[in-house]
Amino acid sequence: MKQTILFPSGFFDVCRVDEDMEAEYEAVAATGLYHVVLYEYEQWFHGGRLVLHNKPSYPVEAVYRGWMMKPEQYRRFFDALRQQDISLVTSPEAYELLHIFPRIYPLIRKDTAPILVYPEGTQPDLEEIKTHFCRFMVKDYVKSVKGTAFPAFFSRDITREEFDRWMKLFYQYRGELFTGGICVKEYLSLRRYGGKINEYRVYYVKGEILSVSRNAGQGDWTPEPPQKLLEKYKNLDSPFYTIDYAELENGIWMILETGDGSVSGLSEGQSGEAFFRALQKGLTAEKRNADGSLFP
Repeated sequence: MKQTILFPSGFFDVCRVDEDMEAEYEAVAATGLYHVVLYEYEQWFHGGRLVLHNKPSYPVEAVYRGWMMKPEQYRRFFDALRQQDISLVTSPEAYELLHIFPRIYPLIRKDTAPILVYPEGTQPDLEEIKTHFCRFMVKDYVKSVKGTAFPAFFSRDITREEFDRWMKLFYQYRGELFTGGICVKEYLSLRRYGGKINEYRVYYVKGEILSVSRNAGQGDWTPEPPQKLLEKYKNLDSPFYTIDYAELENGIWMILETGDGSVSGLSEGQSGEAFFRALQKGLTAEKRNADGSLFP
């Protein structure tokens, strides 16, 4: 039986895949290994109503590939699909663990930048931040606002007035996508090759490494993360997730971000067909934990 994969539909044509997901959709089709189901993006994200196209007539387990959702929305999505006999590979608990950085932080803290967390409704304490970090960056529990006018990092000499002005802009940029609260991270000095940082995205599926790909447009000759580090984090409590690793100026490798595999994009230039072939193999292989029990 083919694996099932779930994509969002287009905005204007609900019987076609979202145009931003077309490359993945075509890669999936090229493998011949998946049954594809579409859900109507507009109905779900703006109406809270789940409408499916090409749904199998029998119960299936499915992989979601689509847009990010807040944890509570993903839980409703998971439950609504269960009512239509579609069980997502990733549970709401696993989704939240890898999607919300303060949740996963205790498990990866030895290999990532230190953080300070301010839940939604709490004002970031600038004086506390300055006592911990010489330079720091700001994001919510999921995303930064990279690619905007918002600074990539702040220095300890920033004033309260300046910081408050920038934070007002941060909230405007994130808008309805703002998730959880504010996460302040120590700013890491990353090594660059030809002006590009040396970052890799690693997908994991059921306790194994699925793919390792350059994730910042750097040349194909740059050093790769140590295999020992990649293996260290292959058994986090989720069947499908990503970790982004980057090389520091001093040559040490650190974790930049984690993500749920369902909503993490492929790297530029990564072969979609090869990825989805490997994913199908990883999902169907029988995996066992260190104690011999089956991986869930």
